[in-house]
Amino acid sequence: MRIALINGSPKMNNSASSILLEDIKEYVGENAEVTRLGFHSPTISQEVIEELEKTDIWVFSYPLYVDGIPGHLLSCLVQLEEVRIHNPQIHVYGIVNCGFYEGIQAEYALKILQNWCLKTGFIWSGGIGVGGGGGLAMMPQKESGYGPKTPIDKALVELSNAILKKQVRENIYVSVAFPRFLYKMGAQIGWRKMIKANGGKVKDLKKCWDK
Repeated sequence: MRIALINGSPKMNNSASSILLEDIKEYVGENAEVTRLGFHSPTISQEVIEELEKTDIWVFSYPLYVDGIPGHLLSCLVQLEEVRIHNPQIHVYGIVNCGFYEGIQAEYALKILQNWCLKTGFIWSGGIGVGGGGGLAMMPQKESGYGPKTPIDKALVELSNAILKKQVRENIYVSVAFPRFLYKMGAQIGWRKMIKANGGKVKDLKKCWDK
């Protein structure tokens, strides 16, 4: 069994999408041959397409962008349509992370990938909507099943088992095991630091609303 883990984040390093794929790779262990691929720009190379043709399971991991998928990833999906990879037995899974606390916010982003599978003839096999994705990169490393990432770890283990069996399952939605108000407070501290790091002020945001 050959599995392609596809990072659809525009970030090359340290993204929530890459963290979630690394977990999947760990959970499938030695039961499959895993290929890591990055869709970080609007086009994919012929070399990447040839790698995809050699696999029978594709696992996409990408962030939520305005209730949908990133524009560059959409461009890559259109390119794959035009290439017409003739393998109706390819199973496709999706993992969408979002900055919102609630994982259900990723529902439509998963459905976009699901509808793409209907168009291309690939087998949509289910996915996970992950809430609280904005905090994954800052969470301390703990053994799977412990800490605020516990619900996400459980969902990833279940998805990995389904992948190894090529099972078709329903989409599920999870979030961090962390109080919503504390997550919101942490997010506000984070964007305030980003504004100051880029030479701005918090009050500058008001100017955007005034226009």
